Amino acid sequence: MTTTTSSTATVTSLGVGSGLDLESILESLEESKTASLLTPITTQETSVNAEISAYGTLTSALDKLQTAAAALADSSLYEALSTSISGSGVSVSTTSDAVAGSYSIEVTQLAQAQSLATTGISDTSSTLGSGTLTLQVGDSEAVSITLDSSNNSLSGLRDAINAAGAGVTATLVNDGSDTPYRLVLTSGSTGTQSEISVSYSSDDSSDLASSLFNDMTETVAAKDAQLTINGISITSQSNTVSEALQGVTLNLSAIGSSQTLSIQRDTDKIADAINDFVDAYNSFVSTVDTLTAYDADSGSAGELLGDSTTRRISTELASDLYSQIGSGTFTYLSQLGIGLESDGTLSVDDDKLDSALTDNLDALTEFFIGSDGKSGFITRMTDDLDNYLDEDNGLITAKTDSLESKLERLEERYEEKQALIDSEMARWREQFTQLDTLISTLNTTADYLTTQFEALNSD
Repeated sequence: MTTTTSSTATVTSLGVGSGLDLESILESLEESKTASLLTPITTQETSVNAEISAYGTLTSALDKLQTAAAALADSSLYEALSTSISGSGVSVSTTSDAVAGSYSIEVTQLAQAQSLATTGISDTSSTLGSGTLTLQVGDSEAVSITLDSSNNSLSGLRDAINAAGAGVTATLVNDGSDTPYRLVLTSGSTGTQSEISVSYSSDDSSDLASSLFNDMTETVAAKDAQLTINGISITSQSNTVSEALQGVTLNLSAIGSSQTLSIQRDTDKIADAINDFVDAYNSFVSTVDTLTAYDADSGSAGELLGDSTTRRISTELASDLYSQIGSGTFTYLSQLGIGLESDGTLSVDDDKLDSALTDNLDALTEFFIGSDGKSGFITRMTDDLDNYLDEDNGLITAKTDSLESKLERLEERYEEKQALIDSEMARWREQFTQLDTLISTLNTTADYLTTQFEALNSD
């Protein structure tokens, strides 16, 4: 749209005054500048971002390998024990202090807690008396309960005993007789050293409580657990026997014939850790293969193709796998049944590994974690992985920091080039506006002259 005053036109929409498509020309100029100045930068930014992302993928694979390697580097793995027992009635738990071996165990008696019962009465709410009941379990501190309005009945006294913390559990039992209600006291602990002592004192020797507590019946006798271990007699106050064998706790639940307890190094756990390491390493190899792949047909390449850092990591870790370790029984992974395949992955010969675990566990342990201050295989591997993955000074941190810095520089260049383009486009727009105005003015003048000449000719 244009606005005219007399014969001078002022252009408000570029190209309207001149009739030229100046806006399209400007757009073409801007596109050309963008293609020559900005597109190369955005292409580089895309490439750097892809490389940073690829390093994230590589780091994830190395993290998993580091976790698997750390499990193999833990000395407690090689000291872990497994237990098995040939029969029932005994369960076993161990600590690291347990000694591997085979033990014959026979349980002849289970520990049990003593129970005492009063004679029966017909009503649980009957008044008992006004004396004091004293309870003591073994040589523990005696606890006294004074009968008063809050507990002066069989049910009330039951509740008072249970709340007193005397190491005794009180229950009411209905035996179905004419006087069915009996108070039963059961020791809170098994064994003969936890028998219950009961006494009742009252100024009135004829009260009901006196007859109940001075004439109690033992319904269950206190017993100690009795067993033999390799022919040696053991007595225990509890069915949990924790001091008979070093680092071993036996939980007794039934008597029975002799059975065999086997305690041995947990080779299955070690084998699992080795296989986890192999899987993690193979996953790392697969990740690197993907990130450094090249497809000749399509021309596509992995984000880390030709990357020196990735190549260094792969080479060093592979070198760890086939390097000689120490001078012991095992000096190479292959002697344990762990082989390096042509594609760079590892494989496990289960039979060969099982043989090493069964016949030479100490030598296998020395190979993996070393001894006498000398590094083992997995120690070297974890040292390398730590060097790669250290968050402050690791190789990958240095590489990704470099890439981040490069990305920042590219962003700065982009902003500089964009500012340059904006400046040039503003200058061109101003020049095109002047051109548009000039052509518009010339066109207006030409139209005016044409009109004048036509008027003269008509005269």
